[in-house]
Amino acid sequence: MKRILLTLLVIVSYKGVAQNATLNDTIVLSRTQAEALFLDKNLSLISEKLNIDIADAQVIQAKLWPNPTLTIGEINLWNNATAQQLPPLWGNFGTTSQVTAELEQLIQTAGKRKKLIAMEKVGVDIAKEYFKTFLRNLKIEFRGNLTQLQFVQEQETVYQKQLASMQTLLKAYSNQVAQGNIGKGEYIRLKATELKFLKEISDLKKENNSLQKELKVLMNLPATSYIKLTQDGFLPDNKDIDNINLGNLMASAVENRPDMKVLKLGNEYNDNKYKYEKAMRTPDVTLGVSYDRGASLMNDFVGVGFSLDLPFFNRNQGNVKAAKIAIDQGKLLTEEKMISVQSEVLQAYEDLIVTKKLYESVDAAYEGDLEKLLESYRKNFMQRNTSMLEYLDFVDAYLENKSILLNSKKDLNKNLEELRYIAGQEIN
Repeated sequence: MKRILLTLLVIVSYKGVAQNATLNDTIVLSRTQAEALFLDKNLSLISEKLNIDIADAQVIQAKLWPNPTLTIGEINLWNNATAQQLPPLWGNFGTTSQVTAELEQLIQTAGKRKKLIAMEKVGVDIAKEYFKTFLRNLKIEFRGNLTQLQFVQEQETVYQKQLASMQTLLKAYSNQVAQGNIGKGEYIRLKATELKFLKEISDLKKENNSLQKELKVLMNLPATSYIKLTQDGFLPDNKDIDNINLGNLMASAVENRPDMKVLKLGNEYNDNKYKYEKAMRTPDVTLGVSYDRGASLMNDFVGVGFSLDLPFFNRNQGNVKAAKIAIDQGKLLTEEKMISVQSEVLQAYEDLIVTKKLYESVDAAYEGDLEKLLESYRKNFMQRNTSMLEYLDFVDAYLENKSILLNSKKDLNKNLEELRYIAGQEIN
C-alpha cells in the first residue's frame, strides 16, 4: 500500500514544455515517487526476478524420485507347428502367446538425492543474490539519471531566466537603436549573447530528451509522458554523510554486498558438489520385478532381481578432483574480492569527503548574494551606470558560478550514491 501511495502521479498542464514537444502528459515526481514507480513497474526487474522462480523449480525437480521403468517384450504375433499349448489369457485367446513384462525402479545410494537437493537450494540463494546485484546495478543507473535530470532541468531554468532578462534588454535596446540614441554595435553584442543562451538551452533540452527516454523505459511510462522532477533530494542531507562510520561500512560491505554473497554461496555450492561427486562413486541399485509367460520352467513365471554398475574402472575420480579444485579456487577468489571490496569502499568514501569539503567551502549565503548582485548589475546597466562589457562579464561569471554550485550538488549526490552502491546498502 505504501508503494502504491508513493507512486501516485500528479499530472498537470505544463505549457512551456508542450509548446516545444508533442507530449500529452507532464508527470511531476519527487525522487521517492520516481523510485517507487521504478521498483514497481520496471520490466527488467520483473523479468530478472523470474530467475528465482526458475531456481525454485529446480529444487522441486531435484526432490522428485526417478520414474519406474516398465518393459513389455517377446510378444509373438504368430506361431508355428512347434508352439506349445498354454492356458488362454482370456476366452480362447492366447493359448500360443508368449509375453514378458519387467518393472524396474532406480534406487539412488549414498544420499545422492539429498546432496543434489542441497546443491539446488544453494542455487536458489544464488539466484536471489544475482537479483539483488541486478537491482543494485539498475538502481544506481536509475538514480544517476534522476540526479542528472534534476541538474539539467535546474540548469535550463537558470539559462531560461537569463534569456528572458536578455530579451527584455534587447527589446529596450531595439527601441533605442530605432530612435538613434545608441549604436547598433551594442545591440548586436546583446543579440550574440542571446544566441549563446539559446544554444545552451538547446543543448540542455537535447540532454533532457535523452534522459527522458532512459527514465521512461526504466519506469515503464508511456512514450508521450514528460517527467518533471522536483528538486527534493538533489542535495543530500549532510547528516547522512556525517553519520557514516567507515569501519562499519567496510565490514558491512564484505558481509552484505550481493556479489560477495554470491562468491560465498558459490563456495557453499562447491562444498555440496564435492560431496555429491564423492557420492557418485557409489553405484546406484536398480530393483526389478519380472513376469515371463511361456518361456521358462513355469508357464507364468514371476521373479525379482537387481542390477548395479561394478566400479572397477570409473569411480568418478576426475569429477571428484575437479570439485575439490573448485573449492580451493573459490577460497582464493573470495579472499581477493574481500580486499577489492574494502579498497572500493575506502576510495568511494574519500571521494565523497573531498566533494563534501568542496561544497562546504562555499559560504551558505553565497548563492543568494550572487542573485542579488546580478540584479544590481542589471539595474545599473539599464541606468547606464555600468558598461555593457562589465555587465556581460558579470553575467558570464554568474553563469559559471551557478554551474559550479549545481555541479557540486550533483557530484555530492552522485558520490553518495556511489558509496551506497559500493557498500551494498543505504547510508542513513
